[in-house]
Amino acid sequence: MSLNYDENIEMLKKELVDCDAVVIGAGAGLSTSAGFTYSGERFEKYFFDFANVFGISDMYSGGFFPFPDPETRWAWWARHIYYNRYIDAPKPVYKNLLSLVKDKNYFVLTTNVDHQFQKNGFDKERLFYTQGDYGLFQSVNPDLKQTFDNEEWVMKAMEAQGFVKDSFGVFQVPEDKKIQIRIPSELIPRCPVDGDEVTMNLRSDDSFVEDDGWHRASEAYSTFIEKHQGQHILFLELGVGANTPVIIKYPFWRMTYANPMAIYACLNYNEAFCPDQIKDRSILIDGDIGEALIAILKMV
Repeated sequence: MSLNYDENIEMLKKELVDCDAVVIGAGAGLSTSAGFTYSGERFEKYFFDFANVFGISDMYSGGFFPFPDPETRWAWWARHIYYNRYIDAPKPVYKNLLSLVKDKNYFVLTTNVDHQFQKNGFDKERLFYTQGDYGLFQSVNPDLKQTFDNEEWVMKAMEAQGFVKDSFGVFQVPEDKKIQIRIPSELIPRCPVDGDEVTMNLRSDDSFVEDDGWHRASEAYSTFIEKHQGQHILFLELGVGANTPVIIKYPFWRMTYANPMAIYACLNYNEAFCPDQIKDRSILIDGDIGEALIAILKMV
């Protein structure tokens, strides 16, 4: 559909009202729009010491840095997890999205690992986190197909580094900036089942644990798609980049092409596009996701 920005916003608003079901496919761009940026001010505020000592320039690259010891590595990960999983997003993008779909028959497929959908009130039975969760550990033992909640450990590790809670209960860097770049050795996390070392439950290789919860969510997503085949489905893609297009983008294109009643909508900053085969049933909005959602809410 060759429309301008305002016309596309109007078209998407209409589809959100008229469709039988909404399948939301969310990538990193959605959380970026919500304020979970991995560089710039947030990084400089909470990771300034890692930047000074190791020359790390952003949170993403820090996740792959060869730290000199486990105490330093887990100090990094405690902060990384906390500021991208256990606090509210700076902007109400997820809340606004929920306002638009809460009364619809929806399901969410996401590669994001920051838990923001559930944290903002989306039904956990209609969420499929395909790539893991910052809030979970897994054993390094590949035979142990379980995950373990890490919230209690994260809070202890943040306190051990010298972070202090503000009046809202959020850990902040103290005014004197005296925080530790390492945690005590006794705080290095261990698997509660076998006592082995743990790692993040994030899909980076074939050691990623797909636990019982992951499989239940996968089945629920498949059931939702099957139930609504041939119906007026809105495939709403939000902030999905080119890193993992086989999880959301390509399947959304294929399902839209296969179903003449389906509509594909893509909201992305400088990356809103689709194949020619579904162009006449696509809504492409190039811009900030949060601003687009606000524009739709104003119309509603």
